[in-house]
Amino acid sequence: MPFVILLFALFASLFTLSKSALGFSEPFFLIGSRMALAGVVLLAHQLVFNRSQFLLALKYFMPLLLLGLLNIYLTNAAEIWGLQYMSSAKACLIYSLSPFLAAFVAYLVLKEKLTPKKWAGLILGFVGLIPILFVGNANNELVSDMFHEMTYLSWPEVALLIAVISSVYGWILLKKVVKHYHLSPIMANGVSMLIGGILALAHSYLSHESWSPIPIASGYYMPFLEITIWMTLISNVICYNLYGHLLKTFSATFMSLAGLVTPLFATFFGWYFLEEDITWHYFASMMIFSVGLFVFYQEELAHSVREKKAALSH
Repeated sequence: MPFVILLFALFASLFTLSKSALGFSEPFFLIGSRMALAGVVLLAHQLVFNRSQFLLALKYFMPLLLLGLLNIYLTNAAEIWGLQYMSSAKACLIYSLSPFLAAFVAYLVLKEKLTPKKWAGLILGFVGLIPILFVGNANNELVSDMFHEMTYLSWPEVALLIAVISSVYGWILLKKVVKHYHLSPIMANGVSMLIGGILALAHSYLSHESWSPIPIASGYYMPFLEITIWMTLISNVICYNLYGHLLKTFSATFMSLAGLVTPLFATFFGWYFLEEDITWHYFASMMIFSVGLFVFYQEELAHSVREKKAALSH
């Protein structure tokens, strides 16, 4: 159990590290450099430790390009842009919609059925988003001037929702790519991260981020390098492997439910390291999220039990 808590605390720390790095780095360069580095690390790992599965062929190009475009580039570009204008805790809490949106996307794309209880859990999950929409975004005047902020949902919040949706669809796409083309997850992730990282770097250059010589504030090259390496190690090395290890002991349902502690850690880290305010909105959203996720996964667990009983009866 302590390792489960550690895992989601590490996930939460990524939002705080990203927010810190934005203080001295341009957003798209930050994402591009981190993802390109992670892709190289994963591909090097595959080449050294599992060379027989280091597979590259023309037939893999389009699915891996789509995976890099959606799961890496669009997800992270939308996330890092939105993160500039809101607290790390708020961004993390919006990301807690992932389990609900995953079920909804699976319903639309994979035609998976949703029971009334699952629909109730989904609805509660979206309702849980409402309180935090009333929390002001940082640099709100800038966002309003640039985009004429919407009445209830600001553009940074829309960007975070786009990031969540593309991430959810990206994981479904990754599962299909791994299963259909028999690629290892490390190989598929490595290639897609490298592609997504290159796309983000191209976006950085074409969007006129300060390439003079690179989009990092003078005197902050070492802090940028340190944070980028830490984020790569935490996200792509430690969390990836730790999550897989914990799934051998705990069910995916339990892990998803335990993931609800991530916004709590993000809120604490944001308050402690970044001096972000904590308002009642976060706690109200957390309570509603908790109820919705509990209802949804109770039904998920009951469905799993029914399937096992049916298999044993045959």
